[in-house]
Amino acid sequence: MYVRDPLRVVVTGPLAAYAAGFCAELARQGYASQPASELAQLMAHVSRWLDGQGLIPEQLTEEVAGRFLADRRGQYRKFRTRRGLEPLLRYLRRIGVVPPAEAVARDTSADVALLVEEYRWFLISERGLAEVSIRRYLPAVRGFLAGLPGPVEAGVSRLSAAQVSRFVIDQAGLRSVPDAKSMVTALRSLLRFLFVTGRIDRELAAAVPTVANRKLATLPGRLRAGEAGLLLGSCDRETEAGRRDFAILTVLARLGLRACEAAALQLADIDWRAGELAVHGKGGLDGRLPLPADVGEALVDYLLHGRPAGTAATSVFLTALAPRRAIAADGIRGVIARACQRAGIPRAGAHRLRHTVASDLLAAGSALTEIGQVLRHRSQLSTAIYAKIDHSRLRELARPWPGGPR
Repeated sequence: MYVRDPLRVVVTGPLAAYAAGFCAELARQGYASQPASELAQLMAHVSRWLDGQGLIPEQLTEEVAGRFLADRRGQYRKFRTRRGLEPLLRYLRRIGVVPPAEAVARDTSADVALLVEEYRWFLISERGLAEVSIRRYLPAVRGFLAGLPGPVEAGVSRLSAAQVSRFVIDQAGLRSVPDAKSMVTALRSLLRFLFVTGRIDRELAAAVPTVANRKLATLPGRLRAGEAGLLLGSCDRETEAGRRDFAILTVLARLGLRACEAAALQLADIDWRAGELAVHGKGGLDGRLPLPADVGEALVDYLLHGRPAGTAATSVFLTALAPRRAIAADGIRGVIARACQRAGIPRAGAHRLRHTVASDLLAAGSALTEIGQVLRHRSQLSTAIYAKIDHSRLRELARPWPGGPR
């Protein structure tokens, strides 16, 4: 049964990446729109609570879930028992985000944790992955390893291509397409790690099935005319949080930064004399962008009148509530989601703003190579998708249809 837009519920914090998959799972299970929306709201509350406690999803144990429910009972009338929390916990366990309840009692759980930690350091030291990417990999990796017959090292050594394929097929039906693609990427990476470290004697990464999703089958989504202005206009610039949100949205809408790049901005990255902004991109790639006047004005207004004085933090954008610390990429996404709600437009993400910047540059006559430089793409293939939205140039390449008008 179709769930009526439960994603209107804004999920921020450590569980934000799994909101779409959870709502899709509720739809597959036949939930009506109202209970599905209420469960999505419960997920949002759990995620905010974890963020406030400084916890990550992997720490959502039975004991931590009990603490959450104890706090919730003082504020809410619904979903105050372990039974009410079960649909969310069951989904998070099935995709490997939260360890299985029985894993605490299993002797192999410690071995899984050790192997996952070794794999994590491999990604940092050998592959140079950013922490945000590693956090996306680990839940699927942990779920895969925990499902192997123990002891873990013996289960890994006997690993077969059939086991790998079966895991992917079972998990793909529980996830959205982007989440499934992330899962198979993580699994291929794990299998290469196991091969390189001698734990398996064959390269099994090729046994991981591909998630069906044609990369260039759709047009890149962009904001409609006037929606960027609505987002910016929704910010209350009489408040500290409103000035911060306006500055964040201006940076994203004008420069096309990723959420992680906006979150990583440091005060030292702003070169006021040269009128440039240093951007710390994916995979450790840094770049510099010109600082437009309106972006500079929004940053100055926030830094002088919105950013708390006296804080030792060097990040540009800080959380709106104490303890004041650097805002995370999930926090940037939350700023956009809340702005969409206030503006009364469909929910968008940082990449929607990024696609809008690229589309506007193309419409202004910029070449694809120039757009790739602004967006800091590693490969020209990443920029090639924007060629499809330049209808005037595509018409020049189109051949006449036989028998049609010339």
